[in-house]
Amino acid sequence: MPDLSIYRFSTTVPDMEARARPTPARTIEREFLLAFWKLHILHHAAEQPVVGMWVIRELRRHGYEVSPGTLYPLLARMRERGWLRLRASPDRGARARREYTLTPAGHSVLAVLRRQVAELHREVVLGEQGPMERPAARRARGGTPRRG
Repeated sequence: MPDLSIYRFSTTVPDMEARARPTPARTIEREFLLAFWKLHILHHAAEQPVVGMWVIRELRRHGYEVSPGTLYPLLARMRERGWLRLRASPDRGARARREYTLTPAGHSVLAVLRRQVAELHREVVLGEQGPMERPAARRARGGTPRRG
């Protein structure tokens, strides 16, 4: 397995020119980590209301440097999709504490993702064979690949 410790997973980019240059860490981040972060947010929002700064600290605890400029649009998209509900004190204005809770649709999405993550974990991490065997493995045993 490649050593990913050389990548600093950070969404904080110093300038616009650097933002335009894809780095290995930025590519991994955009292709995979945003999905992991969304799943992580859904998981915690199912347990109790979460606020943005807590999510940033929680993700940092796992080694991810996430800026507010990445997190808050992510939370907004999750809210737009109907997965999170936003609750803020109307009397506090723009500086009000914003709590995000999981909606019924968010619970459904989380249940599906948990099953998919469990299946991927069994196959990718534990090395167990999934329900469909790959054609190369079947040929190696002397069988013929399925057409379909």
